[in-house]
Amino acid sequence: MKLLRRLERQLALLRRPMTVALVVFAVALAGLLAAGWALLVGGSDDLVVQNPPPEVAGVRASSDPVPAAATAGPGTPVVQLPPDPAEAAERALATCRDRGYDAKVTCYDGLLTGLVSSAGVEAAMETLKRIGEADQEVQRDGHVYSHAIGIEGYRLDPDVGRTFARCTELYQSGCYHGVIQAHFLAVTRGDGAGAITARQVNQVCDAYRGEAGNQWLLFQCVHGMGHGLTMIHRHDLRRALADCDLLTLDWDRHSCYGGAFMENIVNATQPHHGGSHLEQKAPQGDDEHGHAAGGATAKGDFMTPSGFKALDASDPLYPCSVLETRYLVDCYQMQTSVILFHNRGDIGGAARACDGAPEEWRPACYQSLGRDVSSYTLQDPDESIRMCSLGRPAYQPWCYVGLVKNFVDLTAKTDTGFAFCRKVPGRANQLKCYEALGEEISVLSADPARRGELCAEAKGEFAEACRYGARLDDRPPPGLPRAAQGA
Repeated sequence: MKLLRRLERQLALLRRPMTVALVVFAVALAGLLAAGWALLVGGSDDLVVQNPPPEVAGVRASSDPVPAAATAGPGTPVVQLPPDPAEAAERALATCRDRGYDAKVTCYDGLLTGLVSSAGVEAAMETLKRIGEADQEVQRDGHVYSHAIGIEGYRLDPDVGRTFARCTELYQSGCYHGVIQAHFLAVTRGDGAGAITARQVNQVCDAYRGEAGNQWLLFQCVHGMGHGLTMIHRHDLRRALADCDLLTLDWDRHSCYGGAFMENIVNATQPHHGGSHLEQKAPQGDDEHGHAAGGATAKGDFMTPSGFKALDASDPLYPCSVLETRYLVDCYQMQTSVILFHNRGDIGGAARACDGAPEEWRPACYQSLGRDVSSYTLQDPDESIRMCSLGRPAYQPWCYVGLVKNFVDLTAKTDTGFAFCRKVPGRANQLKCYEALGEEISVLSADPARRGELCAEAKGEFAEACRYGARLDDRPPPGLPRAAQGA
């Protein structure tokens, strides 16, 4: 399929030294999950995700599914993977793993996309999981593969509820986000400039609300909406954020903002990333990919097809530096991905850029840095600690927040989180690490007793910090670093 091939050609850029900063996007979403999850008042016990209702009223697209060809890309023999994930992964690895990087991703491209058509989303996701366990490059790029599987799943069955139910949380839930992106682009085609109503944005995720719903899946839905809205408006970030503002609930709005900021960054650094083909056809003057004129300027800025400046080479804090206050938490929690793109992966330089942000937003910026450090180090605890130590001591605690949240988000387990927090240097840093771990626990289990059992793995004041983060205790332990009011 051209869809995943285009997506993965962009992933090849991640292997080049000139673009090392782009590696952060493979796990950037996990930091957004952490930010959204910290606002939840509960979650499914031990992250047992219930299947959503099979029908979501008013969100079925009218187009019929069209079968996809199961090819492995130009110049590669057609291979039909068997429906059994274990056998499919074994055959895919035998066919693709030993190729050079570009040839490898082209090979996996056709096999996984074809498997969605022949065996379904579930089989493709399980096969991807098994391939990733054996091939580190696939493990690193898994979010992008899963994102494309969701897009292809929606193309074959444009029913949000049914296709959502076939996805899993594997690789930072990319499958769910692909479904919602594809849906929003499908239902708004033909609406001129992409006019969006409050009814549309509030209805599409309704199936996951209320006592019978699932707030974890609600986040995936509303976050994906932010991606889709940005694409509808030809990457005019301000218009996308304004449509997120149509959402009734504050938590929904912030989840949507996060998706919009992520789409803005990824599009500016990888203009033809996965899903870009879904955008509405542009007017005359488009390039061969269906995009209006847009790209890097002589000064190194990036102008989107809509004319919005997505990146400003002279301002590492842009677009946060020009946006309204209500958007800034979510903006700064993604901003180090922009900074690292500009400075080509200089972690210490990114910390100094965060130091230049207004004081109330520095903790959010350092939390973003921690998430990106996790990506750069592939979750190596010692190297992660070294990189966080490059920042100012006053804000290092929030770097460890971003790190430990990412460690947990990647596995939906707390073992790596507790092991990491025990290694973190400095009392203030450790307290903040355990508080963040408690916040993750509050999402992994809705049962207060189970939360208490998990936090009991920490000892003394660190257990108190964990319990405070898990919403089991009302008072923070003495010495727990707090952000400035308003951040």
